[in-house]
This record gives sequence, C-alpha cells and structure tokens, in this order.
Amino acid sequence: MSHRPLPGRRSVLRGSLAASAALTLPAGLGAAPAFARSGRPRADWGVQTGDVTSDSGLVWVRADRPARMIVETAATESFRDPRRWHGPLLGAGTDFTGTTRLHGLPSGEQIHYRVLLADPDDPRRTGEPVTGTFRTVSRRRRDGVRFLWSGDLAGQGWGINPDLGGYRIYDAMARLDPDFFLCSGDNIYADGPIPETQALPGGGTWRNVTTEEKAKVAETLAEYRGNFRYNLLDANLRAFNARVPSVVQWDDHEVRNNWYPGEVIATTDTRYTEKSIDVLAARARRAFSEYFPLPTLRPGAREGRVYRVLRQGPLLDVFVLDMRTYRNANSPDDQTTDPRGILGREQLEWLKRELARSRAVWKVIAADMPIGLVVPDATEGRPNFEAVAQGDPGAPLGRELQIAELLRFIKHRRITGTLWLTADVHHTSAQHYQPSRAAFTDFEPFWEFVSGPLNAGAFPASPLDGTFGPERVFVKAPAASNVSPAGGYQFFGEVDIDGDSGELTVRLREQDGSVLFSRTLQPGRVGQ
Repeated sequence: MSHRPLPGRRSVLRGSLAASAALTLPAGLGAAPAFARSGRPRADWGVQTGDVTSDSGLVWVRADRPARMIVETAATESFRDPRRWHGPLLGAGTDFTGTTRLHGLPSGEQIHYRVLLADPDDPRRTGEPVTGTFRTVSRRRRDGVRFLWSGDLAGQGWGINPDLGGYRIYDAMARLDPDFFLCSGDNIYADGPIPETQALPGGGTWRNVTTEEKAKVAETLAEYRGNFRYNLLDANLRAFNARVPSVVQWDDHEVRNNWYPGEVIATTDTRYTEKSIDVLAARARRAFSEYFPLPTLRPGAREGRVYRVLRQGPLLDVFVLDMRTYRNANSPDDQTTDPRGILGREQLEWLKRELARSRAVWKVIAADMPIGLVVPDATEGRPNFEAVAQGDPGAPLGRELQIAELLRFIKHRRITGTLWLTADVHHTSAQHYQPSRAAFTDFEPFWEFVSGPLNAGAFPASPLDGTFGPERVFVKAPAASNVSPAGGYQFFGEVDIDGDSGELTVRLREQDGSVLFSRTLQPGRVGQ
C-alpha cells in the first residue's frame, strides 16, 4: 500500500473530534448508538492506539460479545485501497478486549484506521466500523516532536460529572495536536469508590456517573476490569483515545494506595476481604494489560513488564519506568544500604544500559513518582515514606541510594539531555536539581517537571528533600486538601521539541489549556 503525505492531525481533528464528542454512553449503560447494527458485535468503548513507532503500532478495542477483530488502514479517511489486518478472537478470557499489531507502516505519516468486529460464526456479519487516526514517528529530525503528559484519573471519588461535561481536560489536550500522550500512572483508582454524589465545600453537590464495579474497592478481576471500563464511559476520553496514541505506565492506585510487593493488608481495613497485595496486584496487572495496548504486556509477550523504552526518532527517547512492581517495602527509608530500592536491580541496570546506548538528543525519564518531593505513606498510621525522598536533607539514604547511583552513572558516562517527568502528587511544579545546593554532589544538574491530576482531588505542594539540591522554580497547588475538579487545579504538561534547533520547551498547563509556566532547554547542555 502506498502512502502520501497528508495534512497534520490538527486539521483532521477539527471535524472528527466534534463528532466523537457527541457519542452517548456505551450501549450497555445507556441508549444504544444509532449506528448499531442489530445482532452484530459492537465496539461501544471506542478504540485506542499505543506505543506507536516509526513503522508500527498497537490498536485496541473492546467488543460487547465474542467477535473477531479486524483492522483496516489507509492513507485517507475515504479508506480507498485499504490494507487489512486480521486480529485476535475477542472473548471472555480477556473481557472481550484485544489488540492488533500493525507493522510495516510508513514513517512520519498520518494513518487512518478502522476496526471491524466480525461474528465468529459468520465473518460476513460485522458491526459498524469504529475509526481512528494516528501519526507514526518521523525519522526526520526537522519534523520535531510534541507530546503531553499527566496522570491521576477519577481519584478521591471525583468521577465523571455530566453537569461539568465529564473529563473536559481531554478535549483541551486534543486541541494541542500531540504526537502522543504519556500517562504517568494512577489511570484508575481501584481503591476509590465513586458515589452518586459528593458534597462540595461551601455548598453544592458533585454528581457522578456510577457503575456497579465502582461501588466498592476493587478486589476481584471483574472489579478491576470494571474500573478501567468506567473511565471509557467518558466521551471526551474516547474521542481523545481515537486520535492520540498513548504511552501508559502504572503506579499504586491501579491496585491499592501505596502498595508494595509482599504487603499484607491489615485486618482493621474491613473494606478488603482479600488481604494479600500480591494477589490483588496480579489481578490488577491482568486487567491493566487487557485495557491498554502495551507491547510488553500483550498475551505471549516475552518481557511481561511495564518498563520499556520508546524510540521517538532522532530527537527523543522515552524511558518508561515501573517504580511499583520491584520496590522494597515502604519504611522510614533511612537505611544506609538498599540494593533493591524503588526500581529493583534488574530494572536499574536496564535503565543504565538503555540510557548509555541512546543516541537521541533528549532522553525523557518517565517516572511514576517524583525524586525530590517528600511523599509520606500514612496508610494504617505508619511513619513511612512512599516515594524516593524521606525529608532528611543529608547524604543519600534508603531509596535515594539507588537514584544517586543512577545520577552518578549519567554524569560519568557523559549522558546529556536527560529530564524527569512525573505526576502522582496532584499539583504541578518545576524543580531544578543542582549539586552546589545538594548533600550528594556527584551528578550533573537536571530538571524534574510534575503535572496532574487529570480528574481527581488536588492537594497542597509536597515539601522538598535537599539531598539532591532541588529548587522549586514554579508551583501551583491549592492550600486545602482534596479540592474537587470543580475548584480547578487540574493540570497537564506539554513537551515541544523543535526540529531545527533541537530546543525542548516544557509548558505546564491548566485544565483549559492555558499556560502557567514555560521553560526552554538547550540540546547537548547540562545545568540549564
């Protein structure tokens, strides 16, 4: 199939997003869409693509019944001379979800696709096609790269509010025409039920779309699956998924707040009948792998892991971390030796190797938790810590030892162009780390940018730990805890790399897309 250059996604979005936003709830939870063909498989939960490269990508769909997944791609919306891909049989074993890998695609071009669901017993009986589009990674430096990041969706009981138009932040993000979206964890709040209503401070009521699976904390595989389906009830998110590829990582709320391997839930937490975190994490991981198109978690994938590197052309490599699966137990975090740390030894060595071999101008380390912000673990009243920092501004202790080892490696291997992106703390900020301010000095200066939440409670700014010499250059956070999305403080970030100069600009944005803070970094330099 031949492809020819097309207008950018921006022009495509103008019409298609408006149409997508008009979609109703999936048929099982509301009125059936008018286009549904009676008795044929439907894809009411939309489509999405993930981990797109210069010549490949994964397409995801969920059917309402057993169906064969078929994907067609073309250079134009008319689908003239389409190329057909035969995907998996979707059944109850994967909650009727599935992905199809597209390969051999042209680099740096707009790909239009449509997903058809066929009756397994009669391939001629197909449901109405569901369409989407994405742009493959360009091998040409001059094309530049633009992507967005954020995290923390439907937390603290603040769910899909139809009175406010649902998850409106996705519409604002789509208007920026990003090449992809990095979701930095807490894609769901499996431990956070969604009530029908919540009282707003100062009066008024927040009203939620609700489902059976969101009425309690998730414990069973079906309940974890239902948490992922809940977010797909939002038309803004479905429209965004159909137009913008995702790069997804996970954190704690995909399982339970502040979890770590081997944890046993206290008997005093009567919300849970299953007390083994390892059992809950296995169920959550399976649902996570079913509801996002991740190549390293596909059925039969050899790696079976979340952490991975995404090559985004000559300008950018994205190193997606998993700071949850391999960590040690949350503790006072003041030990003087810590071989396991927050990444685990195997993941740390992988990250070193991949950073050393990267030839990209910019190397984004996508962390699901911040480095220098103190995040306490107040679960069950223990004086423990959840992230890397523990508030002691002196020499590295606990999990800081592993980060110090990584920072030292980056310096001594002369790896340039690294910066850290994260979410988790429910406010937005920019921190610059400088050895002259630090207790540990064997590293080169770097930036850490924080964004989120997408739709969750907002919280005051976290205190800084001085071990690596952070200076908070910008912050926007509420004074009170758990401010609802109706009160603002919902954020996402943008990274824009210029193809000519190689300059990287980070913009921290509010829910409506307005810019709060901007910083431009120069390629090949340190200590900016």
